[in-house]
Amino acid sequence: MSDLIERFLAGERRALSRILTRVENGTPEGREYLRQLYPRSGRAHTIGITGGAGSGKSSLTGSLASELRKRGHEVGVIAVDPSSPFTQGAILGDRIRMQDLVLDPGVFVRSMASRGALGGLAPTIDDVVAVMDAFGFPYVFIETVGAGQDEVEIAGTALTTVLVNNPGTGDDIQALKAGIIEIADVLVVNKADRPGADVLVSQLRALLSLAPSEGRDIPILSTVATTGDGVPELVDAIDEHRAWLDTSGELDRHRRQEARHQVLSVAQRILLEQIRRETSEETLGDLVGQVAGRSLDPHTAAEQLVEQGQAV
Repeated sequence: MSDLIERFLAGERRALSRILTRVENGTPEGREYLRQLYPRSGRAHTIGITGGAGSGKSSLTGSLASELRKRGHEVGVIAVDPSSPFTQGAILGDRIRMQDLVLDPGVFVRSMASRGALGGLAPTIDDVVAVMDAFGFPYVFIETVGAGQDEVEIAGTALTTVLVNNPGTGDDIQALKAGIIEIADVLVVNKADRPGADVLVSQLRALLSLAPSEGRDIPILSTVATTGDGVPELVDAIDEHRAWLDTSGELDRHRRQEARHQVLSVAQRILLEQIRRETSEETLGDLVGQVAGRSLDPHTAAEQLVEQGQAV
């Protein structure tokens, strides 16, 4: 274990990959690696790229990474792909769409399957981000699945959340609903060369004018990820948000919120694993049968499972 840590600290990408695999799978060895490396994290600017399916998140992430490489920065990218609800497998298509990045030695792309997790992320995403942060990447991008309005979990993982919209899909109004738009630190209208882009920008601006101000105006930028148009300005906006976090004192508050989110998320996962491990199939089957037969409600059944787990 110490040999792999030493190679990791020396900047060996193969050691990074091996540690990430163990951490992502939640193995005891992976948790030990995380314990050793976590104190080294907290320096990277973590950026969440979220938005609806087909909004161009992967292309935009690739363009952002390319722009940062031009500015002399190394970049880590975590691309979360949807997984099968039956096999938990995933195509990992984001890696296919980022072939140019994979060939760049200054960019490290890690694909993850969502494994059924809600919110557009994966169960161990925070741990994977911490390891890539500890490796020394100054920028770490987290691209979410693209499930839609419920992708709000990214706000508990990333320092800067970029919400990507695009016109002409017949679903523009989804961007105007409460929930996902409230987590945005930067708003982007991608595929801005399409008809209706200006209208969408105006709609977003009108919506933001009605929202309560928190001491900072949320920028709205237009981009064409495939050509790079507007991408340098987007990188500047991302950097400006990080600078604002530092100078306004919001960074400390965000760190505490992030830590609270992570602790509760891990505790929830541990409790679920404990219940699954200590509950017999006979007991679970009996409770499931009662709920299915409407003689017991799901909340009472769940409470009984938790109580039985604590009693063991």
